[in-house]
Amino acid sequence: MSTKKFTMPSTMQVLDCDSLSISFPASLESTALPGVSSASTLEALKLAVHHLTTLADVVAFPTETVYGLGANALSSTAVARIFAAKGRPQDNPLIVHVSSLPMLRRLLPKDYALSRTYAALIDAFWPGALTLLFPADPRVVPAAVTAGRASVAVRMPAHPAARALIALADVPLAAPSANASGKPSPTRAAHVCADLGAAGRVHVVLDGGPCAIGLESTVVDGLGEDGNLRVLRPGGVTVEDLERVVAALGVEEGRAQPRVLVHKRDYEDKAMESAPTTPGMKYRHYSPSVPVVLLMTTSQAPTGHTSTSFADTLTFFSKSANGTEAPLRKIGLLAPFDSPLLEYVQAVAGGVGKVQHFALGTRADPATSAARLFDGLLTLEQDGVDVILIEEIPEGREGLAFMNRARKAAGELVYLS
Repeated sequence: MSTKKFTMPSTMQVLDCDSLSISFPASLESTALPGVSSASTLEALKLAVHHLTTLADVVAFPTETVYGLGANALSSTAVARIFAAKGRPQDNPLIVHVSSLPMLRRLLPKDYALSRTYAALIDAFWPGALTLLFPADPRVVPAAVTAGRASVAVRMPAHPAARALIALADVPLAAPSANASGKPSPTRAAHVCADLGAAGRVHVVLDGGPCAIGLESTVVDGLGEDGNLRVLRPGGVTVEDLERVVAALGVEEGRAQPRVLVHKRDYEDKAMESAPTTPGMKYRHYSPSVPVVLLMTTSQAPTGHTSTSFADTLTFFSKSANGTEAPLRKIGLLAPFDSPLLEYVQAVAGGVGKVQHFALGTRADPATSAARLFDGLLTLEQDGVDVILIEEIPEGREGLAFMNRARKAAGELVYLS
């Protein structure tokens, strides 16, 4: 790794980016630069490019999923700064972000050709919240990006500021979420500033507004010889969306119909979990500094687990941790605004400690719940609650990704009767 020294600025700059001022060529094959009609947005992007390319620094930027902490994916020196800024384990691989298909091909072996399924997925979901595993060219992609694996995870972000930044830098960006490792992913620039910015670990933050999806991308491995798609991490593209694209392909002659298999739901792979090919599989993630409890309101308690009432749960968590006489603890509740739990909260307001509700949306709208999960965790933490309770939602569509993150954030599951 290079030991070259760079002079870093001591202050953080938060720069507004007007996404509506950015336009792209229609074809993903085009390498033409995006158009940027806002002079201030163009200057912000150019400054960020200077940090990425000249200084080999990290830059926080918005995507449609969460805010990313980006660095030149082709530079081991720059990539090392991602791990240092986040306190991220070295065996946790990074996702690489590209702005065009020619940029994607620069990362891959020269003789690699897209499969029929991958071509259909790219056509359907790129740019967007889908990450695909590809064979990596080890002469191009540093081992630090892949954690020494033979594959590299790649996506093309749909957020105009993210894609324009990559295109103007003319290098792919390795970019995990822009937060300290293990903490909830940021969905607003303010979240980045309160975390990495406050710690002096990022010097430029591009502010493109709140993230529309609010959860990380879906990661899919379609490199297996059986042709099946394995969802390693559910996210912004739902399993149902993937199944729709696969079904539309029909059955290829001489091959079985590909299936969409979800890790932990449809199959297990202990070897991959211990040496993951993509983020979010090995380490606990998404936890704020206060305890998080997942309330299982519809799932049946497994053998050996007892159920309790919501009233008893609130009473228990409102008491001081050491059992001594003390003011009742402040409880944060992440739940849909049409949740039956709120009726009880409103009926006993002030009786079991102060309960602060952060609405997730309606029970019939998992996409809104997913988009508000990380924002809710970070908002309640900042508001000073002592414990956060998350209500379970059904695991269909975006609910699958929501529950994946909620389970990882929670230190405890409580089954309600």
